[in-house]
Amino acid sequence: MLSRKGLIPEDYLLTRLAEDVLQPKFKAKQGKARFVAKNGACNVAHTNIREQGRFLQDVFTTLVDLKWLHTIIIFTMSFLCSWLLFGMIWWLVAFAHGDLDQRGDDFVPCVTDIHSFSSAFLFSIEVQVTIGFGGRMITEECVSAIIILIVQNIVGLVINAIMLGCIFMKTAQANRRAETLIFSKHAVISVRNNKLCFMIRIGDLRKSMIISATVRMQVVRRTTTEEGEVVPLDQIDIHMDNPVGTNGVFLVSPLIISHVIDKDSPLYELSAPDLLHEDIEVIVVLEGVVETTGITTQARTSYVSEEILWGQRFVPTVSEEDGMYAVDYSKFGNTIKVPTPCCSAKQLDEVGGIAQFKLKEGVTLRASVRRRRGTMAVRRSRIESQ
Repeated sequence: MLSRKGLIPEDYLLTRLAEDVLQPKFKAKQGKARFVAKNGACNVAHTNIREQGRFLQDVFTTLVDLKWLHTIIIFTMSFLCSWLLFGMIWWLVAFAHGDLDQRGDDFVPCVTDIHSFSSAFLFSIEVQVTIGFGGRMITEECVSAIIILIVQNIVGLVINAIMLGCIFMKTAQANRRAETLIFSKHAVISVRNNKLCFMIRIGDLRKSMIISATVRMQVVRRTTTEEGEVVPLDQIDIHMDNPVGTNGVFLVSPLIISHVIDKDSPLYELSAPDLLHEDIEVIVVLEGVVETTGITTQARTSYVSEEILWGQRFVPTVSEEDGMYAVDYSKFGNTIKVPTPCCSAKQLDEVGGIAQFKLKEGVTLRASVRRRRGTMAVRRSRIESQ
């Protein structure tokens, strides 16, 4: 029975809070590479790409994908190169017009107070960053100088727009929001509603919600087609049984996402002993729209066969305290053992389902108990006769 102040059964309260203490320690198999890492990074290296020019056709995305150090270097060099280029142009204009020579008071230069390349470079900086110190200015003497002034202003605005937009996109990337979307360290397989289910737990640490959140699962395994073609990374979609009954999830508190292992599931023929030797990887993808920014975010993780616990289920994390629901994230990944058949879902269907399996197990158990009782009675009679 559930108490009024707590939604957690009392037998769960005896479990420890540390997830790593509860779970057995597994070592990854040697030679088995993950397709998706636990943090969501894809373990794929792109090599022998001959058409490198395709990246330059989408310069903005390429700049956003670069590391921060490379972005800052490009940001600095773009401004320095533009200042030096137009500084050289202003110096050439002044040299062609004769502004560098000493003239009388009636001489009107193209740009005032330009006497060397250093002064032309300083004037280029003042024009592009719209800083006017009052010493150097353009006059009406040269039409070419006016045209260069317009061109430099346009170039400066374009560089500012591209680089500031690139920095904004790097700071507001969707993967930053995915850092607070968490997955359970292990997946579990147990009986739920008289069906064998594959389950994981997801949660959101922020109070701002993920709108229209959806969860997708795929099984990545090595398969062979009927024609003998070997597919090293065959991605098979598996159907999700979301707790809210629709394609979207209301991720205001941690949810257990389950997959019913039926005849259409790629895990249909998988049993507990097979899980120890099967090289499979289950990829979980959580997508949604960030409520505060409106940017679509995606969080990913994966579970290999060593991280799938057979015959366990998750401990509840939600309790009612003082008229509101509280979530204890220290129990987020905790599991307990539950009675679960070690056979596959296919074998369960062959014997008539989980209900018939429990019935047969109960009959076998009662028969064994009766045999034990009969043996004990025979032993007692022999002792009494002696």
